[in-house]
Amino acid sequence: MDGLVRGSDNCVRCWWPGDKADYLAYHDDEWGVPVADDHKLFEKICLEGFQSGLSWLTILRKRENFRAAFDGFNFERVAGYGPTAVDKLLQDAGIVRHRRKIESVINNAQRACELTETVGSLAAYFWQYEPSADARPQNIDYPTLEGLSKTPESIAMSKDLKKRGWSFVGPTTAYAFMQSVGIVNDHIAGCEWRSRTEARRQQFLRPSCK
Repeated sequence: MDGLVRGSDNCVRCWWPGDKADYLAYHDDEWGVPVADDHKLFEKICLEGFQSGLSWLTILRKRENFRAAFDGFNFERVAGYGPTAVDKLLQDAGIVRHRRKIESVINNAQRACELTETVGSLAAYFWQYEPSADARPQNIDYPTLEGLSKTPESIAMSKDLKKRGWSFVGPTTAYAFMQSVGIVNDHIAGCEWRSRTEARRQQFLRPSCK
């Protein structure tokens, strides 16, 4: 069972949550589940940016603090943050106090407002990068997933976002974002959540650009 773990509940899962209750809940209830809500998408891509150089578990355990600090990742509000807000955030021990990453969230909130004016919604923009079935590996096993740090689609997303002025959105960050919001299903073969997640993806109504 390479890359698979049987838990104390006798369920077989991807290896990465280990036996940590909060990480298991994230794997079971969130990771790979399709997201269409713009504020949740903005939260996800910002937190992936904060995760750069850190573990995702560190960010997950601070997520409620991040939500409180950044107005629930309502990008229309965050776009109006100025220097005083940055200074306040740098004093908040509940989040990652990294000036460039904090300023990036504010910058990206402003860019998100511009993007929604252009294409209608963040959901419509991000979901246009969903790869076709033919572009995906035939079998998502452990060795395959270990080699999937970025893809042509995540490279294209990253390039376009950067062209639009976004920051902390490299190809690897973009791919981790795509995995987390269900644009791809990277639960590995044998994980009991792979088929469940795929069923939810099949039922999901893809948003379209205006």
